[in-house]
Amino acid sequence: MPRKPPPTNPAPRTSRASRHVHDDPPAQTGKLREIADCPKCRASYRNGRWTWERAPVGSYEHVCPACERIEGDYPAGILTVEGAFAASHRDDVIGLVHNVEERERTEHPLKRVMSIEEEGAALVVKTTDAKLAQALGKALAKAYAGKLEHPATSSDKENLVRVHWTRD
Repeated sequence: MPRKPPPTNPAPRTSRASRHVHDDPPAQTGKLREIADCPKCRASYRNGRWTWERAPVGSYEHVCPACERIEGDYPAGILTVEGAFAASHRDDVIGLVHNVEERERTEHPLKRVMSIEEEGAALVVKTTDAKLAQALGKALAKAYAGKLEHPATSSDKENLVRVHWTRD
């Protein structure tokens, strides 16, 4: 007798306002053929992942997912930095964000900061990777204490992860 599939949960679990689902840009189906070269950032796709290795002559061009997100202003993660401490140490906070991004980006070409903008008294950091936004929040909490709020689960089920760090 064939097995029945488990019933689906009609009401997906959500947590506070930390996650937001909106329309995804058109996703590519299946894997890319190898070896691809991003004409914008020069990352190459090989062995099933994007790397910073130079693509050999003759490889075809394909824009990487990070460059697509940047071009379409479609972030995967948003870090909001607020509080009196952040306002008075703005340059230090931005420096820490750039240092963490540089460390992550050297190994993972798809982890990039898209923009750092001021919205009122807050700094808003948009990233091309949800886990980079979480890593930035954790680095701020480790370096400067403060209060960090972020989703407890991984971001692979959601389109946008919002992380919030504050210190007064």
